[in-house]
Amino acid sequence: MSIDEHSQAAIESVLNAHPVVLFMKGNRSRPQCGFSARTAGILDTLLPDYATVDVLQDASLREAIKAYGQWPTIPQLYVDGTLIGGCDIVSELFERGDLYGVLGIERPEPTVPRIHGSDAALAAIRNALQQEDGAALHVQISARWEVRLDLGPPREQAVRADMSGIPVFMDPSTAGRADGLTIDVVDSLQGSALHFDIPNAPPAVQPMSVTELKRRLDEGGNLRLLDVRGPAERQMASIAAAIPLDEAAENEIRNLPADTPLVFQCHTGVRSRAAAERFRQLGYKDVYNLEGGIEAWSIEIDSSVPRY
Repeated sequence: MSIDEHSQAAIESVLNAHPVVLFMKGNRSRPQCGFSARTAGILDTLLPDYATVDVLQDASLREAIKAYGQWPTIPQLYVDGTLIGGCDIVSELFERGDLYGVLGIERPEPTVPRIHGSDAALAAIRNALQQEDGAALHVQISARWEVRLDLGPPREQAVRADMSGIPVFMDPSTAGRADGLTIDVVDSLQGSALHFDIPNAPPAVQPMSVTELKRRLDEGGNLRLLDVRGPAERQMASIAAAIPLDEAAENEIRNLPADTPLVFQCHTGVRSRAAAERFRQLGYKDVYNLEGGIEAWSIEIDSSVPRY
């Protein structure tokens, strides 16, 4: 297989920009094949953030990435520009516990979490297990704190917990997040569904009004106001206390205590909400999104800040 210079440059640009890249069918939120879903699910368990490239959006790219890595199938995982492999290899590395080292992250010490189920949840899970001969319950809590339950054969390398007599299998990262996990059944107009409560999960991103921000800035303290916009927008209009969310700021934030108040700001509050969610998933516990962004600040607080 050969690859043209334009496609090679495009692929290398993505690989140079991101330490972990998954070329897949669909994206991490909506995978379009089972192999891509399995691989993205594994990465979600270990990493709060990584890059994905949807090869279904570009037929030439789909063929080019196969030629680039001399690998005939999708998905393909790259770490620091090096091809690791497809779904089978990533799954094998994960189940052996070797994927932590490949991704450059520390493997957590195995812990056995306490997991609780309501009577209704236990009955529903036992019923499901009876329908699948030889199946066991597997729990996965992603780095985004999303819970997934699966039924499948017991995995020898997995951490095993007990939920009222039901064996629960999970990877070490999930085990570290799952202590105190409670599973219940909730009823709605759409029917019954399982509900999960994770005590260790960081609190949700909270909205903050511009008047509240003004009050807290006037009071002082350790609050950080982070502007997620690019240089061109910041040059047009800025809040004096805001810090550009650049590489230097990210490095500073990562060295702050997890309970440091972080407020994210953009033009109207949309982009900043996504940035705030990313830091919440990293474990920060006092995260806010500035509702209305700098537009609301100009209207309600300081009319000398230009609107655009």
